[in-house]
Amino acid sequence: MKRFIFFLYGIICYIIFLGAFLYAIGFTGDLVVTKTIDSGFQGGIGGTLIVNLLLLSLFAVQHSVMARQAFKKRWTKIIPRPIERSTYVLFSSLVLIILFYFWRPLPEQIWNTGGTVIAPILTVLFFGGWFVVLTGTYLINHFNLFGLQQVYLYLKKREQQYPKFVTPFYYQFVRHPLMLGFIIAFWAAPVMTLGHLLFAVASTGYILIAIQLEEQDLVRFHGEAYKRYQREVSQIIPMPRRKNILVENVR
Repeated sequence: MKRFIFFLYGIICYIIFLGAFLYAIGFTGDLVVTKTIDSGFQGGIGGTLIVNLLLLSLFAVQHSVMARQAFKKRWTKIIPRPIERSTYVLFSSLVLIILFYFWRPLPEQIWNTGGTVIAPILTVLFFGGWFVVLTGTYLINHFNLFGLQQVYLYLKKREQQYPKFVTPFYYQFVRHPLMLGFIIAFWAAPVMTLGHLLFAVASTGYILIAIQLEEQDLVRFHGEAYKRYQREVSQIIPMPRRKNILVENVR
């Protein structure tokens, strides 16, 4: 029964994440959803800046702290290891939902490409960025990344193995394609408002810092293999490879 409950919990966490992820596309693209980056209560510019920066900081702190190994060692004394990743996914999704709900727009326009050839190009880049994010997760084991594999293996009484170091497709050209996809999606706005610009600048800054923390963990786990990868492949800007990369097959 415990194993089934953990499995059900993992599925619920994943469904909440999926909803938050899809909403994020509408939120940042000012599409379909009722509350977007450019809609809702505005208030004064000073109060709006404070609220938005606090929301962005809340996400950055939660996302980074809970991902660190030192935190996980303490956290798994409270939260069982099979559902640790699902819980991280749940907390990240809830913080995103809070950000969506309380975000205050700053509607002053920085640029508006409506009626120009640039607008459809930016729209394609916007959806292309999200496509890279989503497909990139499947290249490195989507279900492990979002906690489903862990609860499934626990249900089946099978041991969880740390994922092998692989460099498929996007990862042959840039070490962090998911982060690159987010940056493209956040900046490819046919209409860029002051509020959207604040979101893009703060998110990009956080991503660049988070990459450094993540790479420390990856070097710790994969050792010389990842150090060699760092020397051969660009971190965030796709560039020609410095030498051939050997691709390991996931078995």
